[in-house]
Amino acid sequence: MSESSVVGGIDPDAQRHFRSTLAMFATGVAVITAPREQGSPVGITVASFNSVSLDPPLILFSVDRRCQSLDDLCATPRYAVNVLAEAQQDISNRFARANSGKWEGIDFGARDAANHVLLPDALATFECEPYAQHDGGDHVIFIGRVIRHQARQDGRPLIFFGGKYRALDPSPAAA
Repeated sequence: MSESSVVGGIDPDAQRHFRSTLAMFATGVAVITAPREQGSPVGITVASFNSVSLDPPLILFSVDRRCQSLDDLCATPRYAVNVLAEAQQDISNRFARANSGKWEGIDFGARDAANHVLLPDALATFECEPYAQHDGGDHVIFIGRVIRHQARQDGRPLIFFGGKYRALDPSPAAA
């Protein structure tokens, strides 16, 4: 095991070491989507998605305060978490970008009755209404109340580990 580093302050080396240590926790990848009054919907890639509570059904994700869509996301009355499938690495990369053009070629016009924006072919979706927002240092932590969810029974998750996309081993894990 390597030695730990102090993260406090603005030491860039300590921050890089902290980030690379965090990358040792494998995560799925999700895209948060939300409608906007005008223009294309919000769409941002996150690897910080987690369950919070079964009763009430709550999830959380965090968003960097530098994110250009943060104000829209803080103000929206609804958002969705779209858990990406292994074949959707291009979608993850597209929505990780800060510039425009994220929605080119993606049909977001067919929304559900509650006006949620859902990505086609996602492995799972969680349609949420805002429950709480909390200070998370350089991030804002969003807690959403799940009002509807669905999951595909086929497909494999997009995994991120060690700063790279990975694939699950197709063989079952040893007991």
